[in-house]
Amino acid sequence: MKSKKLKIEKNKFDLNLKFYFLLKNLVKSKFTERQAMSLLEIINLDSKSKVIDVVDGLNEYISKIVSAPKREAAAFVIDVIETRNDIDLLLFSLKLYCIKDLLLKEAKITEVLDREAMKELDPLSLAYDKKSVYVPYSTRVNGALLSLLFFSRLEGGESNFMSESAEFFLRGLSREAVVLKKKGLEPNQIFMLMFSESINQSIISDSGVNYEDRILGVLEKIGIPKGDIKKIHDENDVSTEYDFFFELNGHTFGIGAKRTLRERYKQFIKTNATTHVDVMIEITLGLDLNEAKAKTILENGTKLFVSDEIYDSRGFLNKLKGVYPVSSLSLKTLRALI
Repeated sequence: MKSKKLKIEKNKFDLNLKFYFLLKNLVKSKFTERQAMSLLEIINLDSKSKVIDVVDGLNEYISKIVSAPKREAAAFVIDVIETRNDIDLLLFSLKLYCIKDLLLKEAKITEVLDREAMKELDPLSLAYDKKSVYVPYSTRVNGALLSLLFFSRLEGGESNFMSESAEFFLRGLSREAVVLKKKGLEPNQIFMLMFSESINQSIISDSGVNYEDRILGVLEKIGIPKGDIKKIHDENDVSTEYDFFFELNGHTFGIGAKRTLRERYKQFIKTNATTHVDVMIEITLGLDLNEAKAKTILENGTKLFVSDEIYDSRGFLNKLKGVYPVSSLSLKTLRALI
């Protein structure tokens, strides 16, 4: 049996393309909520007028309130209005533009709550690291799911799923979504193109605080001034880089820091024979740490700090002299290594 080729009808494509174009340029125009509502009012008041009269009314209003840098995007919005169907699409787009920031705030709640919960965790722990890996994606995923749920309810004719004052607004939006859906519009998919871009621009952080920054914070917290800490290469072996180099009680400390060791742990083998650094330390989560790697690191004069969860779960680490849980990282511990 011959399968049908994937094909999108031109009318459907054109409708969804224009919808995205309108949403994108409304965002670029950066209309305030009041301005967007005024545009809605102009369209509603001229609902029985000729298309050209509606366009003229919109252009007149925009020329008065939109600043020069935003005027081009705003003009694009009006220039594509050619038919009554286009006016309906603009009306729908404007309403979604007004809803966008509300959905964005909802989408960010999960990330905010996750970051609040992380304050209770040791920044060098495995638990903190796992959360920090997922947190930057939580707003994106939450936003996608919220958008899907939002449009599912709109297209189902529901209007009572937000505040009571928004119900009348949503009732009209729901009717418009149903009508446009029948014409071939895919509101959720196209809205998500614009919405995901807005999320990416406004989320608290793209990647969270990286492992090295968290270690720097811990070093500061235990009493080593940030200004005294440098990132340098070993003066006798430039292949070895110390992510943190500082002096304590007249002795030098060189620290290598990475979430996972991979082959990087071997860098201190050659360096140990020539370096003038008094104390070499490797700080890692320990996810890929085995007994052989740990012994190689220790045998070449480097001390090892790993996350408490790894230290507690791998019995061989407790028996090796020179291995410490990161919770014991303190000035007292560092002085004892001299």
